[in-house]
Amino acid sequence: MPHTRLNVAVVGAGLAGLSCARHLQNAGCRVTLFEKARGPGGRMSTRRADGWQCDHGAQYFTVRDNAFRDEVARWEAAGVAALWEPRIAVIGGGKVEPDSVARFVGVPRMSAPAAWLAAGLQVHSGVTITHMHHEAEGWRLHSKEQGLYAEPYDALVLAVPAPQAAALLEPLLPLTAVQASAVAMLPSWTLMLRFARPYKPGYDAAFINDGPLRWIARDSSKPGRTGSEVWVLQAGAEWSAAHIEDDELTVTALLLEAFAALGGPAPDAVTAHRWRYAKAGAASSGQAVWLPAVGVGLCGDWLGGGRVEDAWLSGLALAAKVLTKTPCLP
Repeated sequence: MPHTRLNVAVVGAGLAGLSCARHLQNAGCRVTLFEKARGPGGRMSTRRADGWQCDHGAQYFTVRDNAFRDEVARWEAAGVAALWEPRIAVIGGGKVEPDSVARFVGVPRMSAPAAWLAAGLQVHSGVTITHMHHEAEGWRLHSKEQGLYAEPYDALVLAVPAPQAAALLEPLLPLTAVQASAVAMLPSWTLMLRFARPYKPGYDAAFINDGPLRWIARDSSKPGRTGSEVWVLQAGAEWSAAHIEDDELTVTALLLEAFAALGGPAPDAVTAHRWRYAKAGAASSGQAVWLPAVGVGLCGDWLGGGRVEDAWLSGLALAAKVLTKTPCLP
């Protein structure tokens, strides 16, 4: 019997989904991604408006694994990533600590590597997959915006946060849904502050040990950034969870108060963003899940450790599992 190209649907175009999709397509598979946001990247995200931009999700990424090191080298060669060497403070003891961690960022914004990976992939943005079902021809997807998609898929990859994966799987694969729902995802409130003049307190970023804030950074200090002076404030997971349903005005006032207590000036403008699923409380076992009997896989940083690197490696691991069981042949 002649082989046919495996037709794969990937739900979620964050870094894990993009990594999986890129490796599958490079191996000869047909791949279609569905992303509920306006574009790919997930938490490697940048907010942009007139005269300013700000990385309001992942702030930087580090490299430990050799495969990811090679990938980051490709990003650097393509001009979509660069080393960021900020002066780092640790506030809570009030001292500046020496820091030898190599931190990388997307250039000219954090979302640039994701956009580079997405080039050449079929990505349907602004599409929320609500449920799926299996027929003799394969997996069929339903979206809030388009209803039933006519095309069946041989395999299905869920590259979304654990709670969203659990909700999609529960009617079909209860055990796998229970496993996904057992992974706690922690929230984070983020503020993006704009200033008419530079604010330079003697450091470019700081880890905060006391109060609601856990990280502040001068986004303008990152390589390739243009526009007005921008700082990003990120609240801790525990504080964010306690205030997850608060309105933006309340959260903004509380976090600006904490910033002022650190010596920060009042901004000329501020925008708030609520991440309900910022990171996993604890990584699940294994980098990826593949159920060959039903052709369903899961990937994401929540399966590997929570870092940008973990997301990319999870997508790579799932692609390898899919190709081992069902190779994509032209």
